[in-house]
Amino acid sequence: MTRSGRVLVTGVGAMTPLGADAPSTWAALLDGKSGLRLLEEEWAAQLPVHIAAPLTADPAAQLPRAEARKLDRAEQIALLTAREAWRDAGAPQVEPERLAVVIGTGTGGILSTLGQDDILERTGIRRMSPFTIPMLMPNGPAAWVSMDLGAKGGARTPVSACASGAEALALGQDLIRAGRADVVVAGGVEASLHPFTLAAFAQMKALSPQSSDPETASRPFDVDRSGFVMAEGGGIMVLERAEFAEARGARAHGALAGSSVTSSADHITASDADGQVRAMELALRDAGLAPSDIGVVHAHATSTESGDIAEAEAIARVLGGGAAVTATKSMTGHMLGASGTVGALAALLALRDGALPATRNLDRLDPRVRVDVVRGEARTGQWTAALANSFGFGGHNVSLVLTR
Repeated sequence: MTRSGRVLVTGVGAMTPLGADAPSTWAALLDGKSGLRLLEEEWAAQLPVHIAAPLTADPAAQLPRAEARKLDRAEQIALLTAREAWRDAGAPQVEPERLAVVIGTGTGGILSTLGQDDILERTGIRRMSPFTIPMLMPNGPAAWVSMDLGAKGGARTPVSACASGAEALALGQDLIRAGRADVVVAGGVEASLHPFTLAAFAQMKALSPQSSDPETASRPFDVDRSGFVMAEGGGIMVLERAEFAEARGARAHGALAGSSVTSSADHITASDADGQVRAMELALRDAGLAPSDIGVVHAHATSTESGDIAEAEAIARVLGGGAAVTATKSMTGHMLGASGTVGALAALLALRDGALPATRNLDRLDPRVRVDVVRGEARTGQWTAALANSFGFGGHNVSLVLTR
């Protein structure tokens, strides 16, 4: 049975390696542009990884200096993307107690944690920021956005690795359906490009060791993939109870029609096709749709062999080969906790505009991938429903169903 209540998406915001806002990011995705680059920082020379995907614009430069100094970079991204989404939604007039915020993150304020620890070691406690604790708290992005918007319906923070942003959208949908909010500002942010995190992922053999031609380093579903490319960014959506949005005459990009959050309970880092199948099937059931209704899939597809193959198998088991599949991490890199929201945004806008970005760098499709992965150029079509997948270390599986 589906849970009651339609949930519309009335506003979107994004900061990514492809653009400083949602429209520029979406245009770059359709054009097949890449946000991956060689790391030129001095500290990168000592690492086995030399490619990453930073933001196109410095969030601190877009905020008053006094405000930026007390915020972690992830919190800066959250404020800017939430403000963009709020403006895009037409700044809904909603009672503060009926407005909630849900913003997920995989690593929280890790740049502040590591940076302030370095200050303590080098110069002592006197030079540490008095805002260190608010900057490192994983709930910081949600808390700052709630204060910025005056949201008193709760500020929540799912921390589920790379599924965090998608889980935030699912939780936002649940709050509206349960009658606890009329409007929810939901999404994910991540800012963790640092030698410590890059080295840690490199030690897992998760990152691509490619050291030249950065734009080709992320290769989801390709035989020659060698690992993911780490990125930073943020994505936010304004979710509204359909009756509330319609009463105020809001324009909607589409709807969040269904969701599922499951756990594989099997392995801390391994991909699990069975758990992913269950997440997709439950999300479809929640939306009241059949597998044949899905025309588009935004795959989690990070460009690791085990992850790509498990997800391709899961998609084929649930949907067969009929849906068009895209993997935009080939252009953005992997934004960790932000990736699920940005992926859902891409799926939503594909339905709205009738155009689906192609997967970049897919020169030789792995023969074990038996789904229709879009490559070459963006594909056009009149699809009515899409599935967006996000999976995270710890066995977190989240699937979202978006409709036009």
